[in-house]
Amino acid sequence: MSYPFDCITDFIFVESELSPADVILVPGANHPPLMEKAAALYHQGLAPYILPSGGYKQHVGTTEWEYLRNLAIENGVPEEAILKEDKAQHTLENARFSLDVLNREGIPYHKDIIVCKAGHSRRALLCYQHEFPKETEFLVSPVIDRYGITKENWFLSEVGISRTMTEVAKIGKYFGSLIPDWVNTK
Repeated sequence: MSYPFDCITDFIFVESELSPADVILVPGANHPPLMEKAAALYHQGLAPYILPSGGYKQHVGTTEWEYLRNLAIENGVPEEAILKEDKAQHTLENARFSLDVLNREGIPYHKDIIVCKAGHSRRALLCYQHEFPKETEFLVSPVIDRYGITKENWFLSEVGISRTMTEVAKIGKYFGSLIPDWVNTK
């Protein structure tokens, strides 16, 4: 069935066909399915490294990085395959500081997989595209959030509508002032 808001669904919810990459990027959160999926992709041989990102959050009680790192280890990822970024406070910093880590460690990032919540996928992708060199290719592997929001059902509940439309607003807030930079760098 077609709805007038299908364009919002197509814009917000991004998913890619996956292929081998240089690193799996996980923007911070305290949502176990993020690292469960990242670990599964690592075990499938899709990338040699996982880079969780995220600083201290009071509701987590530690850094998002440490929370995600511990989940990675519980899911059988060896510590030497887990890179560290533990300062970021929002998605743009997740991307910016992750790029700093990869450069410092000398790890290539020509093609990368982003594992993020489904409703966060467009903003996460745009953040990494903004911070990384323009020739970097990103693949997006979304997970369902704790509210069960997907591209098929977001419009069926108040929480789904609210969270999805908040993402639309955040994208405008994050990127409205950055668009001229993108235009001027081409």
